[in-house]
Amino acid sequence: MANIPLKGSERAAVRGARALAPTDPTERIEVTILVRRRARQDLATRVHAMASGRTPGPFLSRDEFAKRHGADAADFAAVRAFAAAHGLAVEQEDAARRTVVLSGTVAQFNAAFGVQLQQMSHANGSFRGRTGPILLPADLADIVEAVLGLDSRPQASSHCRIRRPAASGAAYTPIQVASAYQYPSGTGQGQCVALIELGGGFRLTDLDTYFKGLGVSTPSVVAVSVDHATNSPTNDANGPDGEVMLDVEVVGAIAPGANIVVYFAPNTDAGFLDAITTAIHDTTHKPSVISISWGGPESSWTAQAMTAMDDAFQAAAAMGITVCVASGDNGSSDGVADGSDHVDFPASSPFALACGGTSLVASGSSISSEVVWNNGANNGASGGGISSFFALPTWQTGLKALNNQGQSTALSKRGVPDVAGNADPQTGYDVRIDGTNTVIGGTSAVAPLWAALIARINQVSGKPAGYLNPSLYRNPQALRDITRGNNGDFDAAAGWDACTGLGSPNGAALAGVI
Repeated sequence: MANIPLKGSERAAVRGARALAPTDPTERIEVTILVRRRARQDLATRVHAMASGRTPGPFLSRDEFAKRHGADAADFAAVRAFAAAHGLAVEQEDAARRTVVLSGTVAQFNAAFGVQLQQMSHANGSFRGRTGPILLPADLADIVEAVLGLDSRPQASSHCRIRRPAASGAAYTPIQVASAYQYPSGTGQGQCVALIELGGGFRLTDLDTYFKGLGVSTPSVVAVSVDHATNSPTNDANGPDGEVMLDVEVVGAIAPGANIVVYFAPNTDAGFLDAITTAIHDTTHKPSVISISWGGPESSWTAQAMTAMDDAFQAAAAMGITVCVASGDNGSSDGVADGSDHVDFPASSPFALACGGTSLVASGSSISSEVVWNNGANNGASGGGISSFFALPTWQTGLKALNNQGQSTALSKRGVPDVAGNADPQTGYDVRIDGTNTVIGGTSAVAPLWAALIARINQVSGKPAGYLNPSLYRNPQALRDITRGNNGDFDAAAGWDACTGLGSPNGAALAGVI
């Protein structure tokens, strides 16, 4: 029986990359297989009710979710038989995450999935790549939903921006930003905030120095290894360490009582998904909030990867876990040089709280100015626009995007972002990275800013906020509407816009809504 293409697995070549040679056939690699979930329609019914603003019942515990919606043992058995037939070894199985990790040689994977892996050269480095679809035997076609990791191209970028040398501007500690946004009192005690990181690391000595300077006790920070990645500081403040430290320091300053768990994974589609599903289904640390400050244009992802990650966020919604995601730092183009508008994924998932950026001028709890963050192409702008992949969510029905020609267009698909917060490096955050105090911004700061707010609200309310988007869109008065500025092709406007969403937080008002 002929093999058939796996739906959504088609890969395009990376712009500007060239093939050097076939990948060494003896090189050993690992690949993530995602199988279908049990009772998918039941989960779809539950999350549809949530998206429509209805309460389908109490959140599911992680154990309950795994029993209802994890992988079927027979499906894992089918994948094991397929692996054995091709000489591939099963390294890991996780029924809750519906994940099987296989290992083998490049030659074995080429034969198993009908691909030809090539070594590719690119300005940003070399990687293992493929083009075209992945092929599966017909008896696995309905079982396997994604095959990730054959291709090792860097899948995402961090969304942080260090202030330009000699640039002037304001700078705030995370505590001062929280005060300006009138965050309710609380420390996040009893909550766990998960941070997803695709490189870099942190040092406890830096954290101790930073938090001592703020007069805050150093929070509990734990590193979790995913797919062999570890907490590995690079000593380069301009590299991924900046992202990791920014995330930890923003959450830790605002919610010092929360447990912070950092999930380190390789920067590939497989690593990114595995980190997210590991955090969602972590029965040890049990995160109630997940903050993600990495992403890439929708056009750089395969459909299977976006669908798999969106499905993971739906699982998070069913379990009462809030997922905050940075919307990107490259304005309405999202850094794609094709003259078109693009949005960033995973922020564009309707089950993510997409976090855009503003430029904030404040003193204490008084805000004197807040506009869309836009410092031009090189120093960044709030990511936002209209998805080309995800359908229009119920809670965005009737909304319009205003372009820079003054024309309003009704949303036909998911609009990004949902909310915003201070992201301009010229009004940025005082942080410490690799032993150096610096000022940093980017929508990377906004995802943990919102995650820390939700941790405080969860603590005070005594229950998880969970999937916030429907209630926020029903209560836009709980946010500060940003009506000035643009992110390139889109302008700010009264109400929701494709630059800053519904606006920046009014913490006290949000505590009464969430």
